[in-house]
Amino acid sequence: QVQLVESGGGLVQAGGSLRLSCATSGRTFSDYGMGWFRQAPGKEREFVAAINRRSSNTYYADSVKGRFIISRDNALNTVYLQMNSLKPEDTALYYCAAPKLSVSYIYTSAKEYEYWGQGIQVTVSS
Repeated sequence: QVQLVESGGGLVQAGGSLRLSCATSGRTFSDYGMGWFRQAPGKEREFVAAINRRSSNTYYADSVKGRFIISRDNALNTVYLQMNSLKPEDTALYYCAAPKLSVSYIYTSAKEYEYWGQGIQVTVSS
């Protein structure tokens, strides 16, 4: 079965940086796009960033554009989220996700993602 395991979260001051990693197993990683989502307390899960299977295309939520960078290493079966210039409003539980289907384009809706990690906490203090 497909498994996703996030790491790299923690507590950081506003303006700081963190890099999240998501290690995957259970199928051919390079055949699938990947995405990151987040959920803050009392709010719905929201899309953060996504990358297609060949790293030729990425897409970001407006709230993180210019600050976050999604990337992947197909040799390591891992997707990353580099988060810079962090703000208190970035505080949330962050999830990596993998879709059920192998397509060349990017999914931004959570409904298109079949597999999810357990989530990792990112807290940004002011």
